[in-house]
Formats: sequence, C-alpha cells, structure tokens
Amino acid sequence: MQNMMEIGGLPLELWRLILAYLPLRDLGRCGLVCRSWYDLILSLDNTRWRQLCLCCVECRHPNWPIQPNVEPRSWRNAFKQHYVASKTWTKNAQDLESSNCLYLFRRKKDRRVLCVGYGCEYENLRTAVASANIYDRILLQPGVYEEQNEIILKVPVEIMGQGKLGDVALLVCIDQQCPTSRLCNLVFMPAWFSPVMFKTSVGHVQFDNCNFENGQLQIHAPGTCQIKFCTFNQSSIHFHNVALCVLENCEFVSSENASVTVEGSPTSEKNWACKHLSVFAKSKSVLFNAPETSLCRTDNSTDCLNNGSSGANIRTCEILVNGDQSHLFPLAKSQLQDEKENDIRGNFYTRKEGGAMTIDTDYSDSELSTVSDNEDDDQSVYKLSYHSHGLSHILAKSIQSKPQTNGLLALQRDLALKSLQHELQRDKELQTIVSTVQGCLIRKCLFRDGKGGVFICSQGQARLEGSIFRDLTYAVRCIQNSKVIMLKNDVYHCKASGVFLRLAAGGLIADNNIHSNTEAGVDIRKGANPVILCNRIHSGLRSGIVVLGNGKGNIRSNQIYGNKEAGIYILYNGNPVVSGNHIFQGLAAGIAVNENGRGQITENVIRENQWGGVDIRRGGDPVLRSNLICCGYSDGVVVGERGKGLIEGNTIYGNKGCGVWIMSSSLPHITGNQIGHNSIYGVAVFCRKDDASDYLANQAGNENFNDEGEAANWENDLEIEDDRFSSRRPINVALIESNSINHNGAAGLYIKSNEALNIIANAIHANQDSGVAVFQSTQLARIGNNSISCNRLSGVHVETGCRVELRGNGIYDNKSHGIVSKGDGTIIENDIIGNRGCGLQLIQTADMKVTRNRIQSVNDYGIALLDQAKGLVQENIVFQGKLGKNILQQVSSNEDCIVQNNKLLTFKRKSDVTWKLENPPARPYIEGCTRGVSSTQSSQRVATVTTRIAARVEGRCHNNGSIFCTIL
Repeated sequence: MQNMMEIGGLPLELWRLILAYLPLRDLGRCGLVCRSWYDLILSLDNTRWRQLCLCCVECRHPNWPIQPNVEPRSWRNAFKQHYVASKTWTKNAQDLESSNCLYLFRRKKDRRVLCVGYGCEYENLRTAVASANIYDRILLQPGVYEEQNEIILKVPVEIMGQGKLGDVALLVCIDQQCPTSRLCNLVFMPAWFSPVMFKTSVGHVQFDNCNFENGQLQIHAPGTCQIKFCTFNQSSIHFHNVALCVLENCEFVSSENASVTVEGSPTSEKNWACKHLSVFAKSKSVLFNAPETSLCRTDNSTDCLNNGSSGANIRTCEILVNGDQSHLFPLAKSQLQDEKENDIRGNFYTRKEGGAMTIDTDYSDSELSTVSDNEDDDQSVYKLSYHSHGLSHILAKSIQSKPQTNGLLALQRDLALKSLQHELQRDKELQTIVSTVQGCLIRKCLFRDGKGGVFICSQGQARLEGSIFRDLTYAVRCIQNSKVIMLKNDVYHCKASGVFLRLAAGGLIADNNIHSNTEAGVDIRKGANPVILCNRIHSGLRSGIVVLGNGKGNIRSNQIYGNKEAGIYILYNGNPVVSGNHIFQGLAAGIAVNENGRGQITENVIRENQWGGVDIRRGGDPVLRSNLICCGYSDGVVVGERGKGLIEGNTIYGNKGCGVWIMSSSLPHITGNQIGHNSIYGVAVFCRKDDASDYLANQAGNENFNDEGEAANWENDLEIEDDRFSSRRPINVALIESNSINHNGAAGLYIKSNEALNIIANAIHANQDSGVAVFQSTQLARIGNNSISCNRLSGVHVETGCRVELRGNGIYDNKSHGIVSKGDGTIIENDIIGNRGCGLQLIQTADMKVTRNRIQSVNDYGIALLDQAKGLVQENIVFQGKLGKNILQQVSSNEDCIVQNNKLLTFKRKSDVTWKLENPPARPYIEGCTRGVSSTQSSQRVATVTTRIAARVEGRCHNNGSIFCTIL
C-alpha cells in the first residue's frame, strides 16, 4: 500500500519521464520492487524500451531485415529475447571439465576490457588476443585492422567494435580453437591470403550485428554457431556435418553461389552449446508458438505480391441453372467448327441476372417425357414403365434437382482445404519429420539478388522458417538424400525454379507463399520424395509444381493458381500423390500428366482453368479419382494422344468445353464419374492427332527440365519403377463405364474415332443433342447396358460408315428417335421405349441386324426402314403407341432388307392386361448390381455436387477447334 501511495503521489506521465533516464540494470531493479512498479516499467514499452532496443549496438530492429517498418508486439520482450540470446556463448561454464573450472570463480569485475587502437594499450588485434584471459572483452576502436597471418583463438573471448556498425573493419582470418567466443558490431573482410574470414571445428561462436563482405564462414562439426542481425554481402556460410546452428534475422545479398551451404548428415558428436540452441530453436519455431503478425505473408504486401494474384483478388460468383443455386454452370455455348457441331439444334444461351451467371436450357427432365401429365387415360395406358432398370440409382442422381443438405455439408467439409495444424495432427510420419530434422535453423532471414539461397547436400538437414527468398536464381536446392523443412517462407521472382529437390531428397515444405518464379515453383525429380503441404503456389511464369524423372512426393492441401502453365505437371515417370488441393485460375491445364508420368490424383478441386482441368497424354497413366473438376474455360479432362489412366468417381461439371475429351489413340478407363452441365459434349472421342495450332506458343517444348546442362535422358538413370498404384484392372480397349452423363450442351457421348471403344453401363440423360452420336467409327464401338434417356434429339445416332454394336441398352423418352442409323452393326436385346420419334429408324445405306429388342414409340412408328436400308429385323417385340398409329413402316426398296418373326402388339380395349417389361425386366438389366458401382461409392460425396462454389466466369475459349489443354 505504501508503494502504491508513493507511485500515486506523481502523475504516471511524470514517472515515465523520470524512468526514461534509467539504464537497463536500474530498470530491472525497479521492476522487482512490487507489482505496481512492475506495471509501471511495462508501460514504458513504446518509449524507454523502444529506445534501448534501437540504440543497442549489439542488435537491430527486431523485424529486420524482412519488415523493419513493422513494430514488434512488445519492444521489451524483443529486447529481452535478444539480451538472453546474446549470453548463450557464456553458458558453457557448467559443462567444462573440473580441471579447467578454476577461472569460473573469478568475479565478473575481474574480467578485463582490452582496448585496441591508436593510443590504446594494444595497437592490433593479435597482441590483444595473445594477452586476453578467459571471457575478457576486446574492444576495438574505430578503424581498419588488417592481419597478415591467421589469428587463432585459444581462450573464450568477446571481440566488439566501438561506435556504429561500419566504424570497425577487420581484414582477418580467424581460427577458433576454444570452446566459445562472441564477435559483435564488426565488419569482416577476407585477408589477402584466404577467402575464409572465420572458421571453427571445435567450439561455439556467436555473431551479433556484423557485416561480412566477399568472404566465407566455415563451421565444421562438432562446432556450432549462432548468428543474428548480420549482413552477408557477396559472402556465404558453409556448414559441414553440424548438429545444430542458428541463423536469425540475417540478410544475404548478391551471392555468387549459394548463400548458405549445409553439407553432410548431422554429427552425433555434439558440443556444449547444442542443448541450449535446441531449446532456443524450439521456443522460436513457428510450429510451437501462437501465430504472430505475419512478417512476409501479407496479401497487401507491395513487396511480396506486386506481380502476383492474392487471395483477395479471386473473383467469385453464384452459379445458377434455371435459377437453381444447387447447380454449377457458368458456361456459354462455344462456336463449333466441324460438320457435326454445325448441326447442333439445342437452343441454349447465357445471361447475367443479379451478378450471377445462368443458363437457360428451355427444357427440363419432366418436359422431355413424351407422355404428359394431363394425357387422357386411353393414351396413358400405352405407357410402359421402365424406371426400375439396373441404372436407375445413377440416373436418380442426375435428375435430382437439389442434393440433400447433409450431402452438401459433407462435400464442403471434405473438400475444404485442411490447415497445417490439422494435417500435422493426423499424420504421425510428418510429426516425426518435424521433430527429428534439425541441422541448420534459418529463421526470419532475407535472401535477395544473388544466385542461390540455401543449398543442402550429402544428407544434410536444414529448417527454414519465416524467411524471404527473392530475385535469386534459385531459392532452395536440396539433393542427395538431404532433408529440408520449409515453413511460412516467401519464395518469389527466382530466375529458375523456386524450390528444387532431387536425388532422393525429402522433407516438408509447408505453409509457404511461392509465386512469380520464372520456372516451376517447386521442382521434384530423380527420386525426391518431399511432402508439399498447405502452400500457396501461384503466378508462376511456368508450372506451379513439376514432378519428373522418377520424382515422387505427397502434394496435398495446397492452393495452386494463376500459373502460366499447368498447376501441377507430371512427366518422365514422375509418380506423386496429389490430394486435397485447390487448383484454379491457371492459364493452362490444372494438372498435366505427360511423357509416361503417373500419380495418384484424388479429392482435389480443379476449377476455372483456361485449358483442360486435367490433361493426360503421351503415355501419361495416372489414377484420377474423386476430384471436382468444374467451371473450366475449356474441357474438364483431356486424354490426348497415347494417354492412359483410370478416371474414376470424379465430378466433371460446368466446363465450357467438353466434360471429357478423348483422342482415339489413347487408352483410358473412365468409370463412375458424374459428367454434367458442360457446354459441349459430355464425353467426346476424336481420331485426329493434335494439330500444331492447338499448342500454345509459349508451351511448345520450352519447359527447361535440364539441371545446369544435365541431359534430359531420364531413362538412363531412373530407379526401379514405383508400383504403389499399379494394381488396376488391365484394359486393351478404351472403356467408358458406369458414368452419369447428363445435361450437357451437345451430345452426351460423341464418337469420331478410328479405334475400338467400349461404352458400358452409363446413364446418359437429358443432353442437348443426341444421347450417343457416332459420326465416325471404322472399328467396332460396343455400346452395352446403358440407360439413354430424355435427350433433346435421338437416343443413339449412327452416321454412314460407322460400325456399332448396341446390346442390352434402355433407350427411353428421347425427344426424337430412339435409334437412328445410317451405319452398320447389330442392335440386340435393347428396350427402346417412349421416344417421341420412331423407336428405330434405319435410313440411307444402313445395314443393321436388329433382333430381340422391345420397341415402342408413342407418336410414331416402332420401326421405320427407309431409303436403301438393308439388314435383318427379326424376333423383336414392337408395342403400339397411340391408337391409330402403325407399328412398322417399311419403304426400303433394298431386297436385302429382311423383316421376319417379329411380334407386333396392338391395344384393343381397356380390359386387356397392361403391358409390362419383364423376363427380363426393364433394361439395362444387370444381375446383382451394376458393374462399377462399388468403385464409385467412395466418391459419392463428390458426385452429388450441385452446389454453389467460388468461380470466376468471364472470358472465352482460346481457339475455335477442339478445346483442350496442350502442354508440350
């Protein structure tokens, strides 16, 4: 109470003015008087503590060099942290051998200060070092001190320059052979006889507030170092087998090679300082502290993100279909150039309403039914029920106007980006990596305007936290079984790749902002296997991430956007795991897999890319599973020349091109996908090779995959092929099975191919053109067990010269004919019911074998044989439609057109038994369950997506031919 009264006797402002004159030691003593005095001392944070921090010759601004204009949360805490860290070099006393401990009993006042300079006791540094005792301070007066021979430190000393930084310069080569030393407020330059300015292989050295010019520091195990508030101008540090070293708040400028080199695995032989540095490193780690105000990752930073997209600039809108926000369809009709595309008769267009992009299709699923709700009983009795066929469960999803609320919530939850802390908590392997990798800790440093940042080799280990790498040739290079942990760094404006890993390198690259680099943001090759986690990789002049040359890696929960080439580029046997990423607004493909690249690509959101969402070609063979590929300005998935892969359980939705574009020379397996609301075809199969005009000018083989002249002949040095994801059902013909293909702007499935194709157990529904359009098929196209319903034109359209086999399909309620064919083939055991035109129409030079089908047309003939059509029509059951309509129309003059043994059923009175589809029931009929259903169940939460997402819906497609991504 008395102390409180004494403080209350004067205004606080006056007390603060008085205390502003006290030195550091007296301020500390005042803070120990009582709680009131302690609070009073704390209130001096922005005055006296700030003054002490900025005027101290041993340190600089706490946020230097990254953001020296941003004040710390507490000046007192910042000053305290530096003061405690500056005493680390003296903490070896308790660890020294007893025979060397007698000097520790000397009083601190007995430790001398040796002055060096003109008119002082010592004229040069060498004589002062020779005369120094344990823990003496050598104080250098302003001037330049040059030594002609190497100086050896044999006892622990502190060497400090007097005055401002730059007043004292040393042209020396110092070899430390004592347990500890400290150097402060000095400028180091190399002596004439050696580029090495300081080296140690024994003890611990501490540098505070020093400049290093045109030379090297060398730290060999078991030696350690702690370097803070230092500038390295055309200088570098070499660490050899170090157990632990700390670089904090340092600046590296204009390096001719790597600024920091970490070589060799950390030694098991540790000196006394390791345990203190370990505690210091853990207390400072970004993983063990509450998040602070970012020093280098602000979206509004004019330095970091001037030329890159920030999250604040990502444009979003609501996507509506006929006013329903549950659908994603930001797309406009593209101009089609070939002869088929000019014949598209569906009317659809886009308009903006209230800031949202909508599409009017002038039809709905119910409108496509040929039997209206208000038909009288005499007509409706002819309707055959087919709704319980084998693919009705897939069809129900495409008809469903709004998904269940629980499904939407599950989708949003499952596809949301995971935080770094969440990923670390669920991944024990990552926790092990984070806790075991030490070596060299580099924190809050700035690397700029040089060749290299950090180079880690020969099983070296390093941790990089909260640093900036800019305007370098490369930021980080990790090779030869080394490990790196990168957390919360900025890497940008590099002349080559930002982060480069090869030769079995690994580690964790997490929560970094990597952008605006000339080559790839992250380059993984030659067996490197890092974890790339929760980063923002954007605005690159080439790809975001490149994986090649047997590179691996686990790439997940990243935001990859705005890159000039593919967001993720996999080639030359690259085989990463890519999951949970958001890849969007790229100027080329979202993910490209070329040149025998592979990979497991699962549960990513790939949207709004200018070219294909996923591009697979030239031997690319990935597993593409449970992804949301939507709102692209071109095709959803492109399988180009010689492309392969398993494309399973994806939602491919609302793209301005096709849902899936396939070249006939490819061999994909496309199963269990939801392919809907794309502007052109749902799935298109083309035979022509990629024209040169389809290649982007800046992507025509310009990607530099050589490492400093290293030949790109990866086959000569690849490791044994990784078989992690090779257990798939083998196929020798392109296979499209168990997909839901619905509400696309042209045909659901368009075929113009010279190779065989199998189309099995798909639900093809409510597309703007024909359900299946076969315009070229010199090899047999097998179309079996599909549900083809409610399409705007024919269910199946076959052009002249095409070969098809239609077996076991249910073709229902299409607005035109069920099947119209000008080509050759067989139509066996199909249900062709309820179509508005003819059930089956053979015209021109068609030559088909039509047998054992069940056919009914509501408004037209069940079977119509016209022109020069020929073939065999037998053993079919043809139901009459409306009263007064004929069942069979045969006007073909071809003698080879044989019609025999068909069963024609007419309805005479209401008392007759109602017709049913039985023995077998409505087709497609598949015993047990539909093939492929089990493989898609795991992706149902993605397949039900018809909800609002963030999407930018502006601009047009970039060419008038095929709209697909071309990378090489």
